[in-house]
Amino acid sequence: MSKTKGGQGRTQRLDKVLSHIGFGSRSELRKLAKQGLITVNGTVVKDSGAHVDPYADKIEVAGEAVHYREHIYLMMNKPPGVLSATEDKRDRTVLDLLEERYAVFEPFPVGRLDKDTVGLLLLTNDGKLAHELLSPRKHVPKTYEAVVEGDVGPEDVAAFAEGVELDDGYVTLPAQLVILGRERGKQVISRISLTITEGKFHQVKRMFQAVGKKVIFLKRVSMGNLALDESLPEGACRELTKAELALLGAEI
Repeated sequence: MSKTKGGQGRTQRLDKVLSHIGFGSRSELRKLAKQGLITVNGTVVKDSGAHVDPYADKIEVAGEAVHYREHIYLMMNKPPGVLSATEDKRDRTVLDLLEERYAVFEPFPVGRLDKDTVGLLLLTNDGKLAHELLSPRKHVPKTYEAVVEGDVGPEDVAAFAEGVELDDGYVTLPAQLVILGRERGKQVISRISLTITEGKFHQVKRMFQAVGKKVIFLKRVSMGNLALDESLPEGACRELTKAELALLGAEI
């Protein structure tokens, strides 16, 4: 077992390493160790409190190789009807949708989507990255597609480019509004794309409310340079690829 300390070579307790990535509770791991089912660099280790280097040592549990990582980065296609929260006493949250292999890392949503809003949601246990993406000073762009009751026109595009005053008096930063199409019937329905660089409460809905229109469907399609994987079913999630992590500036 490695004795290296500092950086990624820092040693940790074996049971802490294994419990962090879902191989069982510390008491369960203690039993596995006593049964001789845990090896480190080919040697049986019966003390689950032994120190190992999870990045350098070859660890196996019951013959299964352990691939350690401290952080997890997930892309979810959030469905309607669930909260972007870690827990709630009444409603399901996005964490309730996670498989156990992801849930053990205790990720949290990066920012929030309204209960009825769908689309791209990042979940991670990397607090540094979350802070970078959510910091108001970073002005990370977020793009939404929406269906809006009302005839969205050039005057709205110009108003959003200037910034609109919300119901509480706050004037938004300039936003890029693109009209994708309209359906004319008893009432005009507009399809739009909107890119904003801040994240006020219900901001997209309130921006359209400020110009006399109502959002009836809202989907986030990108955050920064990361775009939603449209092949991901609603409610499903997957780990980000190395290329996608690079787009976010994550250090891996």
